[in-house]
This record gives sequence, C-alpha cells and structure tokens, in this order.
Amino acid sequence: MASILAKKPKKTKLKELKALGQQLLSSRAHINNLPTLLTFVSPSSPPQHVLESLLSLQSFFTTVLSDLPPSQSSKKRLSLDDSAKEDPEFIYRTWLRSKFDEFITLLIEVLVSPDTEDALREIVLDSFMEFVKLGNRGSFYSAIYHKLLRSIVQSATPVDFLSELLASKFFKYIDVRYFTLISMEKLAKTLDTTDIPDDKTVGGDGESGGRSRESVELSIHKIHYIISHVPPLEGNDGKSEYEMWSGSGFSSEEEYDKKELSKRQKAEDKMLKTEKRTNNVLSPATIAKKMKLKFTKAWISFLRLPIPIDVYKEVLATLHRAVIPHLSNPIILCDFLTRSYDIGGVVSVMALSSLFILMTQHGLEYPNFYDKLYALLSPSIFMAKHRAKFFQLLDSCLKSPLLPAYLAAAFAKKLSRLSVSVPPSGALVIIALIHNLLRRHPSINCLVHKEDDDERPKDKSKAEDIADKANVSGSDERPGTGIDRFNSEESNPMKSNAMGSSLWEIDTLRHHYCPPVSRFVLSLENDLTVRSKTTEMDIKDFSSGSYATIFGDEIRRRVKQVPLAFYKATPTSLFPESEFCGWTFNYKGSKENDGEDKEQKASEENGGCTKRQRFECSD
Repeated sequence: MASILAKKPKKTKLKELKALGQQLLSSRAHINNLPTLLTFVSPSSPPQHVLESLLSLQSFFTTVLSDLPPSQSSKKRLSLDDSAKEDPEFIYRTWLRSKFDEFITLLIEVLVSPDTEDALREIVLDSFMEFVKLGNRGSFYSAIYHKLLRSIVQSATPVDFLSELLASKFFKYIDVRYFTLISMEKLAKTLDTTDIPDDKTVGGDGESGGRSRESVELSIHKIHYIISHVPPLEGNDGKSEYEMWSGSGFSSEEEYDKKELSKRQKAEDKMLKTEKRTNNVLSPATIAKKMKLKFTKAWISFLRLPIPIDVYKEVLATLHRAVIPHLSNPIILCDFLTRSYDIGGVVSVMALSSLFILMTQHGLEYPNFYDKLYALLSPSIFMAKHRAKFFQLLDSCLKSPLLPAYLAAAFAKKLSRLSVSVPPSGALVIIALIHNLLRRHPSINCLVHKEDDDERPKDKSKAEDIADKANVSGSDERPGTGIDRFNSEESNPMKSNAMGSSLWEIDTLRHHYCPPVSRFVLSLENDLTVRSKTTEMDIKDFSSGSYATIFGDEIRRRVKQVPLAFYKATPTSLFPESEFCGWTFNYKGSKENDGEDKEQKASEENGGCTKRQRFECSD
C-alpha cells in the first residue's frame, strides 16, 4: 500500500493537481491536500506540476501566515501555559507553521537546483520574495531571506542565473540591500578557513568542516558576486523616501518576537513602542548611516577571507571607486591594502590606486611607500594589463614639490635606464614622465648635462652630498670617465647614487628606430626650468600606447617630405667619423699611394692657379 501511495504523485495529472489546490483553498476539511501538494514542489517534478502546486500553496499560506506562531527554529519562543499548548487550534497552527517551513525549504531547493529551468526559477523567486515581504506580519522576513542567501553561497554548483536575477530585480530596494549586507557579513564570518589544507578538512559535525578548498573558494566567489552587486547608497540626493520592498522598512521578525514577549513585560512596553516608531519612520540621513555601517562591516568581513587570486585582482581593480567612497571609515582598509602592496608584482600595481586615495584623502602614513613604488619599476610593468592607471598614479605620486631631490633623481634615472629596454610605447611614457620630473624639480636638472668628475665644481649640492654619503660601495675612489655611478640593482632609491649619474640613456633615444620616439625626445632639449614657457605632459595621452596605436598614428600622420632612402646624401664611408671621436686610425698604405696623393694635391693647386690666371686675363 505504501508503494502505491509513493507512486501516486508521479501518476497524478495536472487537472487533478489543480483540483487538489481548489479544494485546499475552499475548506479546512481538505487540509490533508497540503502535504500532497508539497510533494510536487521538487526539482525532479515536471515544471507544470511545480508551478500549479506553487500557485495553490502560495494562495493558501498568504491568507493564514499572519496567524501562525513563530517558527520552531526561532531563537526566541513564546512562553505559553500548558493549557494553551494543548489547545487544538494552537496545535493546528503549529502544524501549519511546520508545513510552511517545509514549503520554504522546498522552494530553496528548487531555486538552487541545476536541473530547474530558468523560467521556473524566476517564478519561484518572485513567490519566495513575496513571502519575505509579507511572511512576518508585514515586516521583512529576514530569517528565510538569510536561509536563501546561505543556500546560494553554500551550493556545490554555480547558481549564476539566480544571483543575477536576485541582483537585477530586488537590489533596487533599500531594505533588501540592508539585509543582504547583514547576511553576507554573517556568511563571511562562517568561512574562516585558515586551517583548511589543500585537499580537505573533515569536521567533527560533518558540515562546514568537511568542505573542500574548492567548495570554499566557490563560496567566496559567490559572496563576492553578491556583495559587489549591492549598489551602495549614494550621498544625500534630496530623496525624502527610499523604495522599500517591505512596508515596515528595516524591521524584521526579531522585532516581532520582541513585541510578543513584551506583552508580559510592561516595563519595556514604552521602549518597544519607541523603537517601532523610529523603525517605521526613518529619515534619509538615518537610513544612509545604517546602510553605510552595514556596507562597511560586510566588506571588512569579506576581505578577511582567504580570497582566491582571481577574485583578489577583481577586488583591487574596483576597490578605489566602488567601495572606499562608501565606507564609514576607509582607513580601516589600511592593513589589507598595505599587505597587498607588499606582495609585489601586478597585485601591488592594482593596490596602488586605493592606497594612494587613503594617503592623500584620509591621512594614511606609509613610510615605505616610495621604496615599494621604486621597486615596481621593471620592464614587466610596461606590459601589464593595468599599466595605464599605474603610470597616471606614478605621475601623481611624484608631483609633490616636497619630494627630496635624491628621490626624484632616482625615479628619473631608473625610468631613463628602462627606456632602452622597453617597447616604443613605454619609451614615450618614460619621456613624458621624465619631462614632468625635470620641470617640477629643477634641482635634478643637473642630470641632463653632467660634467666629468675632474671638471665638476667644488660646490656640490646638498642632495649630491647625501647621495655620495649613501653610496653602497663606501669607497672614496671616483670612477673613471664613461662609467655610470648609478646602481640599477639597488632597491633603496637613496642608495642608488642617481645624483652622481646622468640621463645618457635619453640621449640615445634620439637615434631610436621608432620615429615617434626620436621626435618626442627632442622636447627634453628645451629649458624645462623656465616653467612659464613649458607645460606638463598629460600622462593619460601616452599611458595606453602600444604598437597598434603608434602604427595607427603614423598612418594618419601627414608628412611633407617622404624619405626615399635612409641617408639624405650618399655615404662616403661605412662608419662616419663622428661616431669615433678621439680615435686615430693608421692605414697600411704603400709609398706609391702617398706619392700619388701628393701629385694629386699639387695638380689641384696648379689647376686652381691656372683658373685664377685665366679669370684675371679675362678682366
């Protein structure tokens, strides 16, 4: 008999299922149809059966939900007498509450199941959110909403469509955002996985402790997706009211439990009424303050997780514009950002934007900032994905007139050294950066033209004295002519001895194979100390360059004279004498060649005299 009843739901037709729902709605005598309808709310049931059962059950529970007692899983239960517990009506309503909790669980299973069709998932989500809206006597039912978010985060399979659907349809409501941030904070705190090994951790309770590292990383991906799609509350834009999903604002079922308990606590009755009034009527300023606080707590809890590297980069890429402006206290991110900045490589580059905002706008002190920034200058940075933003921030960091001369010289020299080993687009950025450095810091213009050590003036600048004292070698011997005193391998800009060097690498760019580079480097020949006659370069115009952009600019460029050959005049020798200044060559020639040269010279002189005589006779 049991096997027949188990197979009965599978053989039930759609018309019969619809009749069961109509009977349930018509009379309490057909209340036994409720468990039957619940069996069809399953991912394995046909979508038509799930939809028909959902419509009947939603109509039934919407009318009786306001009279049901609190859930069995509620932390705060009503203290009732034994006679009240034995009341048949109370027993009936308690049974309905258990069936409603079962119904909510089944809806969540359908929502997170990978076998559910997208169209059905959207309908089920709308029905679920209606219970969130009305399931707590008009208050936001945060308990079942948190249960939904927890199932999404802890699901073993990706539920991207459900997350996108939830964000696109319901995150426009301010109370949905509020309770979403609360749930994300709680879920992030439960994912403290510092003790999880690479393979798997087996917990004593068999729940979260037995999750593998892959499942934990998947949960972190889902938390990041949800929390990053919660729109932050903008500043005071003149709105008197915000759009709410639930009419009661930020109140939840916990406040409802407090109201029920307060019936026997007369001393707290006035306090609860006051809280009710403040919760029902919240000013925009109060809402903004509460939202900013929850937004901050949710993000701080998330950033404490062992974030995978791909999510780590996504967070750093948007942190400065999507998170920091909306935090209650942005300086709280200093530990996360300084730790990211110390990692090195592309992670440090991406953390630079947010760290720069904290330093310039929120008073963060980071003593080793310029040392770390100096260490980031390498050939690989010119091929990084976020190089455009990095070069703009680098230019902004070196803009302060209070920057020491040795530090500005170290950055200028390091960039100059990189110019001979980077692509043409990188050389253009370097020229623009050095142009701005020389214009902002006149004390380092000595790098443009550096005399030999024997010809150097005795009155050296104070910056040069500091650089000499910080020399790594510590010796008093001066290097010979043609030896660069700059130590490119030194990570400390003070010890790099840049003030004792020169920007000779920039002079080599005048003969660069790429015409835009050789033309642009001529801008450094102007006297940049005269600020009234020069302007700063906009790094944004050069930071996104590549071979494609340079080639496109050259194609569109109009030239007056098209070069037909590499040399304007036919060369007389393989190497011009200008490339061998100070060199003498001994040619191994015979005496006959010397005699021929003398005769040719004498004949030229005689010929000149004859022509001069003829010219005089003609007069």
